[in-house]
Amino acid sequence: MSLVVHKYGGSSVANAERILHVAKRIVAARDTGQQVVAVVSAMGDTTDELISLAYEVARQPDPRELDLLLSTGEVVSCTLVAMALRSLGYASISLTGAQAGIRTDTIHGRAQIAGVDAHRLKRELDEGKLVIVAGFQGTNDDMDVTTLGRGGSDTTAVAVAATLGATRCEVYTDVAGIYTADPRIVPDARKLDEVSYEEMLELASYGAKMHPRSIELAAVYNVPVYVASSFVEEPGTLIHGEAKTMEHRIKVTGIAHERGVAKVTVRGVRDQPGVAASLFEPLAAQGISVDTIVQNTGVEQLSDISFTVESRDLDKATELVQKSLGSLQAHLVTEDSLAKVSIVGAGMQNAPGYAARMFRALSDAGVNIDMITTSEIRITCIVHESAVEHSVQSLHRAFQLAQETSGSSH
Repeated sequence: MSLVVHKYGGSSVANAERILHVAKRIVAARDTGQQVVAVVSAMGDTTDELISLAYEVARQPDPRELDLLLSTGEVVSCTLVAMALRSLGYASISLTGAQAGIRTDTIHGRAQIAGVDAHRLKRELDEGKLVIVAGFQGTNDDMDVTTLGRGGSDTTAVAVAATLGATRCEVYTDVAGIYTADPRIVPDARKLDEVSYEEMLELASYGAKMHPRSIELAAVYNVPVYVASSFVEEPGTLIHGEAKTMEHRIKVTGIAHERGVAKVTVRGVRDQPGVAASLFEPLAAQGISVDTIVQNTGVEQLSDISFTVESRDLDKATELVQKSLGSLQAHLVTEDSLAKVSIVGAGMQNAPGYAARMFRALSDAGVNIDMITTSEIRITCIVHESAVEHSVQSLHRAFQLAQETSGSSH
């Protein structure tokens, strides 16, 4: 019997009616002869409400206690889905992350999965049950509950699929797949039939609606991921490793964006070995992800180093950098309310002119570029947060992504 892993986002389980709808979808998959494990997120805005509540009672909630609090959202939804399945006459069981054997490292709020002990999962499946797993969570070696960060239920689902050897992981959400841009910003954005792991990882890292670590896992373990809507019956997007290589394929696959970006600049730091390491090692030790990094060497062997972090990490990053500077005569400047806009496409590295075309489109739209970073298949510009929607719309037009063309990439 083949096995499939479903994942349902918060909007898909937002109320009792939707939970019953999800249960019927799971049953429909089971009735085709498949074993099913479903990973669920917290209902609707539950996570945001719990975070808000935590900050009402504590100025800086303890990370361990906050993780334990937030994990309850997924526990509520997975138990309700299991109850709904039983009401439909199907044997089912709900499991927390710990009960499902999901082990993580010790970093609260953004833990990474160290492994999955699938003994309990396999036993429940062998007994003919539909297994519902609370997403977004696991436990560390001290048996403390940890959470995987925003969107972490995607990663839970892919990790479970990889461990159990599932045929594929199906991610159901409130949109019908992966688009060339956010359809809420670009109404004529085109849904992609398929996209490679490599392209999707860049899209996810820069704002598309998937947890980036879930795509990394899928690529490593070659788990096909199918993204579709839980509300409408229409084809979604398949994320897999078989990228097309036709010369006439579209070079830009999509436009990604991400709000909530902050910039830290250290001005006038001595240009000598070890300075960059002393700045970034403490950030890494605290689990703060640094993205765009730019260093400019000026006069008298002094440099300016700028880098971006998530806005929520700005205060902590500033504190750590100030400690790292110590007695160095450097000046620290921070800026919030920034965002990233990116063009992504696997064909770009061998095709000249894409950067110039991007910069011209933003210039014509009156958008100022603060910083630039690139990879082989991505060009990202840091802009002011207020310019995000205009930037995405302008780039989508400039690269004609709304148009269906023969030999389209995905």
